[in-house]
Amino acid sequence: MNLDVTISDLVRELMTTTLLLAGPALVVALVVGLLVSIFQALTSVQEQTMALVPKMFAVMLVALLLLAPALSILKDYAERVLGQLVEFGLS
Repeated sequence: MNLDVTISDLVRELMTTTLLLAGPALVVALVVGLLVSIFQALTSVQEQTMALVPKMFAVMLVALLLLAPALSILKDYAERVLGQLVEFGLS
């Protein structure tokens, strides 16, 4: 068994899982922030809460909608990682 390959596989899988879990919320925050910024530029309204509140609600809505699938993905990842503890000699 090559330990370096296994660790690099775990790190790659960790990064993929992190992007999969955080990606939708970050994309929604980006799109809503861009739309609010365009609206503020067009109307010359420079209110800080107007930029923050819609982003906050949109991210919260996406997080609530994707909570069950995200927990399923996280559970599967944790099972794979904890299942490999024997290979690392940590059990």
